Amino acid sequence: MENSTTSSVNPSRQRDTVMSIVKGMAIILMVAGHAEGGDMLVRFIYLFHMPVFFIAAGYFFSPSSLDDPWRFCVKRVKGLYLPFLKWAILFLVIHNVLFHFGILNETYGNWKGGVTHPYTVHSFLQRLVHIVFSMAGYDEFLAGAFWFFRALLVTSVGYLLLRLLLRSLCPGIGTVKASLVICGAALAFALFKIGCDMRIVTIVQGGIRETWGIFFFSFGVIFKAMEGRIPAMKWWNAVAVFAFLVAGAWLEWTGMTLTPTLLTVATLPVTGILGFMMLRWIARHVDSHDNALRRALITVGEMTMCVFVFHIAAFKLVSLVKIWWYGLDFAQIGCHMVIHEHAATDFFWIAYTIVGVALPIGWKLAYDRIEARMRDARMARAYNIK
Repeated sequence: MENSTTSSVNPSRQRDTVMSIVKGMAIILMVAGHAEGGDMLVRFIYLFHMPVFFIAAGYFFSPSSLDDPWRFCVKRVKGLYLPFLKWAILFLVIHNVLFHFGILNETYGNWKGGVTHPYTVHSFLQRLVHIVFSMAGYDEFLAGAFWFFRALLVTSVGYLLLRLLLRSLCPGIGTVKASLVICGAALAFALFKIGCDMRIVTIVQGGIRETWGIFFFSFGVIFKAMEGRIPAMKWWNAVAVFAFLVAGAWLEWTGMTLTPTLLTVATLPVTGILGFMMLRWIARHVDSHDNALRRALITVGEMTMCVFVFHIAAFKLVSLVKIWWYGLDFAQIGCHMVIHEHAATDFFWIAYTIVGVALPIGWKLAYDRIEARMRDARMARAYNIK
């Protein structure tokens, strides 16, 4: 989730704003997918939106990390594990409070019919243990996207360890060759896991998402290393990619689900990479014009963590409006992730998407501004400056 290096579009800029825009578009698509914007749209989004984040993480992997792996791991723990711990425990603590006010309830649940329940002391403590030691146990109904923090942590550290192993076995192996080997190994392992119905029991949810994460993370490293030699995508290439992804959605190919099939092994690497290339083509064009759209997408892209954490909670405000609009039972505010009634025919998914992105970012910007003012005030008092 870091943003560094110079822009590939304008060398005068101090960071890669193209990748920030790519991540901004990807997080908006993720929120739209969670907002249930129609089966075809959701299937289209799920073909590539999560691979884009792993590719972006690999893109920013620094080869210098191989010479200081401890520093890299500490940075990943601070950037992924600690925020996960903080917010997962917060949602754990307020879970029963939200039940008291009816925001969570046992009447309505997810689209498969499952519901959540109040936590007993035992279940609370058990979830706390899972949160601390397994990066699991989080509130599925309010923190359903938190699996990504665990997956990205395992992916990035796993890639680093595999690179170090390859370097010890094959001294002098280059970045591209090593990453290609890791890509191939991840793909073969995914095939093995799916074909033989194997699970990595030490990783919550079996490790299939982490396996795909290593594949796409490795591609991100390769793309960064070869970026200058890859021909720029033309507009007709982008249209062809879009058409291909639409066809994949129509054929019901799957994304990074927990129940993949052998078809997923054949299609997900293609749709994930092509989806990233399409978003990057769009991002380069957006980045070439300094306007409100560009600035907004950069802001969203640089605050993806905030959206990951709070977009489901932000959905509840739109659910309140939908309950009033249709005269629904108030308990439907407990639906996960959004109210499913009328979802196939109305356009509330647009409101869910806007609020799910804008509210967390607006809160973060306001918080940062208040914190900066308080910090300036403390410094002024410390130096006796009026």
